[in-house]
Amino acid sequence: MSPQKEPRTYTLKELGLCAKHLDRRAVSITDRLVKAGFEAYLVGGCVRDLLLGLHPKDFDVSTNAEPEEIQALFKNCRLIGRRFRLAHIHFGRHIIEVATFRGPHVKHDKNTSHAHKDGRLLRDNVYGTLEEDSWRRDFTVNALYLNPQKGIVIDYVGGIKDHQNKTLRLMGEPITRFKEDPVRLLRAIRFKTKLGFELEAKTEAPMLEMAPLLNDISSARLYDEILKLFFNTKANTIFNLLRQYGLFEALFPQTELCLKKTASENPLAFINQAMTNTESRLKNNQHVTPYFLLAALLWEPVRRLTEQNRPSFNSDTQAIHAAANEVVAHQISRIAIPRRITTPMREVWALQPRFHKQIGVRCLRFLDHPRFRAAYDFMLLRAQYGEVDSKVADWWTHIQTLTPADQKLMTRQTNARHKRKPGKKKTESTPNAN
Repeated sequence: MSPQKEPRTYTLKELGLCAKHLDRRAVSITDRLVKAGFEAYLVGGCVRDLLLGLHPKDFDVSTNAEPEEIQALFKNCRLIGRRFRLAHIHFGRHIIEVATFRGPHVKHDKNTSHAHKDGRLLRDNVYGTLEEDSWRRDFTVNALYLNPQKGIVIDYVGGIKDHQNKTLRLMGEPITRFKEDPVRLLRAIRFKTKLGFELEAKTEAPMLEMAPLLNDISSARLYDEILKLFFNTKANTIFNLLRQYGLFEALFPQTELCLKKTASENPLAFINQAMTNTESRLKNNQHVTPYFLLAALLWEPVRRLTEQNRPSFNSDTQAIHAAANEVVAHQISRIAIPRRITTPMREVWALQPRFHKQIGVRCLRFLDHPRFRAAYDFMLLRAQYGEVDSKVADWWTHIQTLTPADQKLMTRQTNARHKRKPGKKKTESTPNAN
């Protein structure tokens, strides 16, 4: 794609946009910057989503004011970042991100740019013009600049045409752009799914080949990206697309290896169902916890390793703990899942054997365990795919509906039945690998 000689300019009315849908705080920032003699625009995802009739959650601002100049104008401003120097302007808990126009990273001036030998940008604080900034963005539909003062949208890259054609096109030479920042591979999947657009053929062609580049991205950055990928109402579609383009393997190598090695469809169906449950909760405005879905994504390697190691341990719980330690240690080397997430993940896994103990006081105490509900939901998911006997799942579902007195009676009755069946083998918590 070659640059246009002049930008196309569209009025808000021409594009079916209304000024009242713009975030007043973001507009007030552009007003102050313009009054101080700078250029300032709303840019990126907010403009793209407004054109789709959506209500953007975030409004970003782009300007030719440098970070220190922005900070001098706003007392509620904080500068962040090293790779990209950004200004965050705080309105209570709400933050508007303000970025200085970027120039080509080969440009030499008082600012600095640094790239790895593989083409990946490590540090990039080269400032430029509005036109240069537009060509530095990833996809054409994200390179649209809305001027609130004039009520126009400026398009240097043909983004409006691609938006109207529902096309997701990476600007520049795709292999080079993916090498500069491999996270663009994940963004391509996320935007394709969110917007319902099709990837332009030239953009799509190298993605499978480029997938291993994600191994060079920091584990902390990848954690932020997986939250954006999986905690939305189209998580299942994203999951399947990530596998199609070889990207899931770069994110969760242990899980992908298990999925490839099994002849059974159950492990994949288990993850798909966990994704579907997440989607449903989000659609119903219910709370979702990252640890539950991540526990589901990593369960198959934990389950298989538990089976493999069980002869070396005295109990299922010990075997699960050992497997969890190994799987989590390997996973956080790829994605920096914080301890506040891995701790409840481990608890949910380690509590699974307790569902097979349905007698005694300890059984009733389990109902009051702070992680019981999550562990119970996880057990139900396992039961759906044959890992837990349906009678066990039904027993725990029923006992929660009873009064404390009736719960005690139910455990005594279970105990009596158990005593009438001597020699019955212990039911294992994790069945043989499929």
